[in-house]
Amino acid sequence: MSITLGATANPDTLKKFIFENAAVRGELVDISATWRDVLSRHAYPPAVKKVLGEMVAAAALLSANLKFNGSIIMQIHGDGPVRLLVVECDAELRLRATAKLDPAAVISDDEILPGLLNRSGKGRFVITLDPSDKMPGQQPYQGIVPLDGDDVATVIENYMLRSEQLDTKLWLAADDNVARGLLLQKLPHHGGKAEAAPLSEEDALETWNRAVILGSTLKQQELLETGIDVLMQRLFWEETIRVFDPVHPSFHCTCTREKVGNMLKMLGRPEVDSVLDELGSVGVNCDFCGQHYEYDKVDCAQLFATDAPVEVLIPVGDVKH
Repeated sequence: MSITLGATANPDTLKKFIFENAAVRGELVDISATWRDVLSRHAYPPAVKKVLGEMVAAAALLSANLKFNGSIIMQIHGDGPVRLLVVECDAELRLRATAKLDPAAVISDDEILPGLLNRSGKGRFVITLDPSDKMPGQQPYQGIVPLDGDDVATVIENYMLRSEQLDTKLWLAADDNVARGLLLQKLPHHGGKAEAAPLSEEDALETWNRAVILGSTLKQQELLETGIDVLMQRLFWEETIRVFDPVHPSFHCTCTREKVGNMLKMLGRPEVDSVLDELGSVGVNCDFCGQHYEYDKVDCAQLFATDAPVEVLIPVGDVKH
């Protein structure tokens, strides 16, 4: 096992690795600085921080394996005190995240995912793949499944097996300061051979089971307290693995005045005019970064005078009445 240690200017790091001559790939991510950047813009209860932070780590891990130029958007729609969790990550591992809570919600610190978002069994987990370079008429790919699991890792594992037919294991942890994660994935076979190495199904299964057993020794507290280089050595020191050059996630919000204007156009002119009549202007705050956008009567008139196509995948923010 060969690992190069060293400091980097960016404290957030994702490292990919593969088991040599085996059919297993993995990733470790420390996305704590990005996570603290998200939290600096929001005040969430501890239980919400834990779930959303785990989603942030998971989004980076999943995005790093995607081979397309675009964004992955993970959403959990709930029917509990938390109505919506959203994490978006692009091909450069730039992330943003937000949560929408019931204004009257009272959430205990030890509440887990079902109590937060799935109290009546109506919660949904949604993954959207939104290419940046869409062909004419191309729509984003979207997969929607029931919220099946007691934590974020289990929900995603079930989704990947059901929708992508990929055996995937995740270990995630987040608190007020740290968000980290480990992903292991069994590579698909084609004609009895793995994508990475010629292995029989029996050998591939044995390697996969051994990797999962090693990963399962990792506890949440250990994940919170230990850097990813040390974790990699501690977990896989007996394995022959190849580690690739690290990549560095970061916080980045894609909101723009143009996108907010498109959202207002989707609301429709009567709704916007009613706000103008009441307040004299329309104010919108980005749900992700808190950026404030203001539109007066002239701005709104110009919006509805244009014939530009409207496309907003996720609402940028709420119109302030």
